[in-house]
Amino acid sequence: MFRLLLLTLVGAPFLVDGLVTTLTHAAPQLSAETIARRIQDRNTGRDAQTTLRMKLFDRHGRSRERALTMLSLRGRGNPGAAANAPDGDRLLLRFTYPNDIRGTGFLVWEHPNSEDERFLYLPSLGRVRRIAGTETQESFVGSDFTYEDIGGREFDEYTYSIVDENASWTVPAGGAPRPAWRLESRRKDASAQFPRVVSTVLKESFVVAGADIYNRRNEKQKVYTVRRLEQLEGIWTAMDAEMTNALEKSRTELTIERADYNVGLKESDFTRRELERGAQ
Repeated sequence: MFRLLLLTLVGAPFLVDGLVTTLTHAAPQLSAETIARRIQDRNTGRDAQTTLRMKLFDRHGRSRERALTMLSLRGRGNPGAAANAPDGDRLLLRFTYPNDIRGTGFLVWEHPNSEDERFLYLPSLGRVRRIAGTETQESFVGSDFTYEDIGGREFDEYTYSIVDENASWTVPAGGAPRPAWRLESRRKDASAQFPRVVSTVLKESFVVAGADIYNRRNEKQKVYTVRRLEQLEGIWTAMDAEMTNALEKSRTELTIERADYNVGLKESDFTRRELERGAQ
């Protein structure tokens, strides 16, 4: 799984999985695919437990706020993974506020040698629904993020190229520019809703600090921006990020309120039973 964002937090060639990564020094003249692999394989600890706040703004500037928690577990083969880790990464996200979305959950099982599995639990329906591969670029519970942004992308579904070897990135609040690459990720399936992404990748850490996301008409429809980047427990963490949608004139802010790493999560914490338990 190639995550950008959140999880991003947990890493993708452009983002939500990821918002989190450890500091790694880059060798010069890396290929585009090597950079993408380094984003995917960076050390984010054995597991993580995160509390987040999501704020959604519509085209009229009206806002809605949501609270959620996220658990993540690194699979075998990743730096820092436990000896008894599952074959692929695991992710479980639950909404805790407000009442109209409380209990809604999203579960991802990565499978390195087969298609990843994604499940959405909606308390109003009282059942788990599987998210098909054709739905991964749809809106995630009404936000400007997609299921892919949150749950990760399949590495082999994209091709990669370097757009700018000598780019830079500066935290929006100010500070010294940081060396970066501009990495283009193209979906092999050109009919995808968002077939092209150009990401800003920090050379010192392989953090994805921003991304321009293009639709089928090659319009830059969405922009992902990391607004605050900090080190927690030695791990670079995007504490504040946003996704804007120029066509919809909407945006979604995602803020980490607390992140704890290496807390001792197990594969049994990421079952369908646990997904449904969040509504109880």
